[in-house]
Amino acid sequence: MNSTTRPVVIAHRGASGYLPEHTLPAKTLAFAMGADYLEQDVVASRDDALLVLHDIHLDRISDVATRFPGRARDDGRYYARDFDLGEIRQLRASERMNADGTAVYPGRFPPRTGRFRLHTLRDELELVRSLNGATGRRVGIYPEIKRPAWHREQGVDLAPLLLSELAEFGYDGANANAFIQCFDAGETARLRGHLGTDLPLIQLIGENGWRESPTDFDALRTPEGLEALSGYANGIGPYFEQLYTVENGQPVSSGLVETAHELGLVVHPFTFRSDSLAPGFRNFEAMLGFAIDTLGIDGVFTDFPDAVRRHVDGRLGRDRR
Repeated sequence: MNSTTRPVVIAHRGASGYLPEHTLPAKTLAFAMGADYLEQDVVASRDDALLVLHDIHLDRISDVATRFPGRARDDGRYYARDFDLGEIRQLRASERMNADGTAVYPGRFPPRTGRFRLHTLRDELELVRSLNGATGRRVGIYPEIKRPAWHREQGVDLAPLLLSELAEFGYDGANANAFIQCFDAGETARLRGHLGTDLPLIQLIGENGWRESPTDFDALRTPEGLEALSGYANGIGPYFEQLYTVENGQPVSSGLVETAHELGLVVHPFTFRSDSLAPGFRNFEAMLGFAIDTLGIDGVFTDFPDAVRRHVDGRLGRDRR
């Protein structure tokens, strides 16, 4: 990356290091903190409303079990697909919790406090449009299609619904201020091919052990896999730890960023958290410095957009001196 290149700051589920994820206050705070893009994970309700939720489940981020007891499936989980939008709007959103009710990130907003609500993609797109209009900024959106194959099994095809709703708000071409991301490589290719979208597409790359999709992520990370995906995607969103190894206590590039850049792909890794550092880094600044200054990534998915904004702006200021 050229020293004057400005990597984009992508608010991961909003300013989720400070407020409950995927709530409108978290998105508004991220906007105010200077994020370039706000992320929206998209799942469907029973009446096919597009919801902004990280999971297909509701029980770890809301009071659904208390408000609607007895509505869990046989696995004990409460699925968003089993609730109408009117019921979803009755829920109180919360900081993410573990199965035992403890906070995933104990130092963040206290669970089960505040009056946060879940919302639809339309709600969020209207918010972004209003904030951009009021401030004169041009903050973009970054929706993710969650578990597309599972949703089709449940009777709904997310991708056409998403493209239609985005088009209503003017996100319908190669120059739209938006990216669409997905872990399912077949679905990402379908967006470009069968569904014919020109919107910028990001192929997310996780670990096979996560069982996030039927995609072979190990194969995607090879030069051959990256070359194949460059035929339908504009970039990759890899798990940050895939970008380096630790040798003698120091992080060293794995070569993934360099290979992607040679193929013309942008690289937007996830997830940068100051309260959960990746292995090999003593602090958040060191982690950001390696990713941005050494590897030359093009964007940062982060729960702490203010901290990344300061680092990026400070870096540009240093380069000008």
